[in-house]
Amino acid sequence: MELDKALDLIAEVPDFPEPGVLFRDLSPLFADAGGFKAVTDALAATLGPDVDLLAGVEARGFLLAAAVGYSRGLGVALIRKPGKLPRVAGRVDYVLEYGTATVELPEGIVEPGQRVAVVDDVLATGGTVAATCKLLEDAKAQVTGVSVVMELAALGGRSVLEGYRVEALRVC
Repeated sequence: MELDKALDLIAEVPDFPEPGVLFRDLSPLFADAGGFKAVTDALAATLGPDVDLLAGVEARGFLLAAAVGYSRGLGVALIRKPGKLPRVAGRVDYVLEYGTATVELPEGIVEPGQRVAVVDDVLATGGTVAATCKLLEDAKAQVTGVSVVMELAALGGRSVLEGYRVEALRVC
């Protein structure tokens, strides 16, 4: 499937999770084998050759990072919401466009000096990805870049990630 057609499978859901937010639902994309393959291949192509590990952000980032990791022969560090890990290496609180959240890094997964690329579904305000980058850098890893399916440019997330290479398959 052509990448643009695959990205057109993403549904827009108004007023979720609260009034005024336009949620991008990737479920139809994930359910379409050709679309999922096109997006996985395109995300894999955004990564440089110097990546040692991927970081997938809960929850949709897990699916994307796992698929990209498989295609590129890379492992995946799962960046989790609080209370999901038995051993935590680090924790960062951050602000979303509709509230606050926290992400955690599992202990013993990221090695100092590893070159890690962050993979997620949507770049909105940049808070989640910035928190993920901080977790990785606190673990003494080098963030090689950020790859997302969709960037919501009006929310300014890219500006929060100055200094990082950001790749988006679609900018809205």
